[in-house]
Amino acid sequence: MKYCLVLIFCFLVEQSFYAQTTESNLDPVTVSSSFYETKASKTGRNITVITAKDIAQLPVRTPDELLRFLPGIDVQTRGALGAQSDISMRGGTFQQVLVILDGLRLNDPNTGHFNGYIPVVLDEIEKIEILKGASSGIFGSDAVGGVIYITTKTFSKKQTIGRQGIVQLAAGDLGLLSTSGYFSSRQTNQQFQISALRNAADGPAQRGINGFMKENAGSLAFGKRLNQWEFMFRSSYNDREFAAQNFYTSFVSDTAVERVKIFWNQLSVQYQKNKHQIQLSAGFKNTEDNYRFSSVSSANSSFSNLFQVNGLYIYNQSERTKYTLGTQYIGRHIRSNDRGNHMVNQLALYGIWQQAFHQHFTTNTSIRVEYANNTGWVLIPQMNLSYQSGPLQARASIGYAYRHADFTELYNNFNRTGIRSGSIGNPNLQAEKSMNYEIGLDWMVATTSKWSFTAFNRNSRDLIDWSLTPYADMPRKDNLVVNGNYLLAKNQSSIQVSGLELDYLLEKKISSQQTVKLKTGLIWLNTVNKEGPLSFYLSTAPQFLANFAATYSLNRFDINLTGLYKNRTKQTANPVLVPIGNQYFVMNAKLNFRFSPHQHLVFIQADNVFNTSLNDFIGAPLPGRWLQAGLRLMFN
Repeated sequence: MKYCLVLIFCFLVEQSFYAQTTESNLDPVTVSSSFYETKASKTGRNITVITAKDIAQLPVRTPDELLRFLPGIDVQTRGALGAQSDISMRGGTFQQVLVILDGLRLNDPNTGHFNGYIPVVLDEIEKIEILKGASSGIFGSDAVGGVIYITTKTFSKKQTIGRQGIVQLAAGDLGLLSTSGYFSSRQTNQQFQISALRNAADGPAQRGINGFMKENAGSLAFGKRLNQWEFMFRSSYNDREFAAQNFYTSFVSDTAVERVKIFWNQLSVQYQKNKHQIQLSAGFKNTEDNYRFSSVSSANSSFSNLFQVNGLYIYNQSERTKYTLGTQYIGRHIRSNDRGNHMVNQLALYGIWQQAFHQHFTTNTSIRVEYANNTGWVLIPQMNLSYQSGPLQARASIGYAYRHADFTELYNNFNRTGIRSGSIGNPNLQAEKSMNYEIGLDWMVATTSKWSFTAFNRNSRDLIDWSLTPYADMPRKDNLVVNGNYLLAKNQSSIQVSGLELDYLLEKKISSQQTVKLKTGLIWLNTVNKEGPLSFYLSTAPQFLANFAATYSLNRFDINLTGLYKNRTKQTANPVLVPIGNQYFVMNAKLNFRFSPHQHLVFIQADNVFNTSLNDFIGAPLPGRWLQAGLRLMFN
C-alpha cells in the first residue's frame, strides 16, 4: 500500500506536462520570513503556502489534522481526531517548531505537547505559511526546525467586501459527530467574525476505556480601519477532553484521561503612512491542564500563562530596500501541584534588512539579541541569500538558533514524592543552541508546477531531550525511590541532523471544467549523537517521510486525497503494549459534490482508507478505517 503514494505522485506529475498552462500561485506573497509582505522567491527560504480554498476541500477537521499532511511536517499524533499532536520539522524535537497565529507565538510554556492546539476553526484561516529551517534571528526561541505562520481572515490584508456564512455537519463510525459554523461580515472599514466548533467521537476500544475525544471551540474577532490606523482583536477558546492511555507512560495500568482548556486573546494596532509602518501587538494565553492517570489517582493540575508584546517599525525605503526594527517581551508563568510555581521573563531586540542588489540577487539579514532571567544573554544572527535566473532560483541560508526549556522539562514531578519511574524535570537545563546551514534550488515549470530541492545540516549543543538515567546519576534524589527507572531531561552535548528535502507543487487548470492541485514533499534524515545513543524523542524522528495533499476537480465533483508514508526505527516497551513499527502508509479520501451555485456540497470521507494498523507512540494506537459523511452549506 505504501506504493499508492508513488502512483498518485506520478499520475499528477504526468498531468502537469500534458495539460494547458495557466497562471498559478507558486511564488506567493509571504510575511513569515520578515513580517513585511514579500515574494517567497526573494526570501532565500523554502516556503510552502496553503490557502483557505485548498483547506476547505481536504479531508481534515482541525488545523493540527491539516498539518499532518503538508510537505516537510512530521506530526506524531495520539488518539482519535488528533486528540494530541506533536509537530516536528527537519528531524527536530516537537518543541523545535514555532507556531504563530496572526503575528503572535502560540507555543505553550507548559509543554510542547500543546503546541498543536491552535485556537481557531479551519474556516477562519486565510492561509498557512510553512517556513522550513531555523528562524530564531527573527522569531526567537523554538524557531529551530521551522515556523508555521497562520494568518486568519480578520487579520489578513486581503479585502473581500460582503457577508459569508458556513455551516458544516458530519457523522460517522465510532460515534463521530462533528459540527462547525462560521460567519463573517466585512465592510469597507470594518469587519466582524464569529465561529464555533464541536468534535466528538467514542473512539476505538482500549484497555478499560474507550479512546474518546471531545472538543469544543469558539472564536470572536473584530477589525476596524480609521484612516491610516487599523485595530484588530480576537478572543477564542478551545476545550479538549480525551482518553490519554499511554500518551506519557508505558504502564499497563494506565487508563488516563486528560482535559486541556485554552483561552486566547490578542490585540493588534497598526499605523501606516507612505513608506512607514508601525505595529503593536499584545497577546495573552491561559492554559489549564488536568491529567488523571487512572480513576483512583489524584490529578496533575497545571495553570500556565503566556503574555507577550511585540513592537515593529517597518520602513519600505524602496522596492529594493526594506528595514524592520522590533522589540519583544515574553512572560511565562506556571502554577501546578506537580511542577510548582515559576516565572520566566524574556526581552529581545531585533532587526531585519532586505536588500535587492539587482533584479536577480536578494539578501535578507537579521540579528536578534535576547535576555532571559533563567539563562542570560544570547545573540542570534542569520543571513538568507536568493539568486533567480529565469525559471531557476538558487538559495542559501546560514543562521544561529536556540530554544529555552519549557516548564515540563524544567520541573516535571518536582513537587511529588515517592516517584518510582517516569519523566523527571531538570531545573539546571541550559538553553539549547545550534548552527544551521542549507542550500537549495527551485525550478518553475511552465508557471504551473515547482520543484524544490534542499540540503541542510544542523549542529546542536545542549539540545534538550529525555534520557534513561539510573537512580545513582539523578541530580535530585529526595523525591525518588532507590533503583527506580527514570527519564531525566538533559542537555545533549553534540547532536547533528542532516537531510535532503524534495518538494513538488502543482496547480493546473486542465480545461474549463478540470483542475488538479498537489502539494507533496519527501525528506531523508540522518540524526547522530556524537557521544552516545539517541535520546527519547530524537530516536522517534523518521529516517524518511513523504506526505501529500491532492485535489482533482471535475465540474461539480472534487476528489481529495491526503496521505503520508513514514519509515523510522522500530521501538518496543512492555510486550502488552502496541509497539512502534518501522514503517506505515496511511491515506485519507474525501469526495465532494456541489449541488448549487453557492457551493453547497455533500461529502463522504474515509480516514485510513486501507485500514492500516498504525501508531506514532508505543501503546497509543490510532483508529483503523473510519467512514463518515456530511453536509457543507455556504451563504454569501
